[in-house]
Amino acid sequence: MIAENGLQSAQRSNLTARLTATKLSLTSSAMKYWLMKSEPDVYSIDSLAKDKKTWWENVRNYQARNFMMNDMSVGDIVLFYHSNAEVTGIAGVATVSHAAKPDPTQFEKKSEYFDPKATTEKPRWFCVEVAFKQKFNRVVTLAEIKAEKSLQDMPLVQAGQRLSVQPVGENHYKKILNILAATK
Repeated sequence: MIAENGLQSAQRSNLTARLTATKLSLTSSAMKYWLMKSEPDVYSIDSLAKDKKTWWENVRNYQARNFMMNDMSVGDIVLFYHSNAEVTGIAGVATVSHAAKPDPTQFEKKSEYFDPKATTEKPRWFCVEVAFKQKFNRVVTLAEIKAEKSLQDMPLVQAGQRLSVQPVGENHYKKILNILAATK
């Protein structure tokens, strides 16, 4: 839903190592957990609740694309994160409802996400479909996540982390739900 900014080489390799470790810890169970970011003025948890399902189009970062294309499976859980918002944080939960397919916006010449190097025979960009599951009664803020000691190794809080699609450990997912439940 949003494009990622570049990282310095050292930051990139450090981040890649952390993401790979998180990804490896996820592969031991059938269901995986993810965090997907969207700016709420572009597409919010309320938009997803209304639409019921949406294709997670317009991602133009290879690592985020690879997560969708190679690692996400139908039934995986998604933490829906509002970025660049008045209240930045996790606003709800969705599920992966359809496996990755070529992102159609890469072929649309009038789209800002058009990629002249992509062809229907050899697409470059992929997206999964996500389905609404739940809107939280409040946003679990980035500040709360950063303050929680057990979430310090979560990719979201790592310096330089800008990926719009990233893995989440099951322990992190459960802790987010515990933070939410503690404030009801």
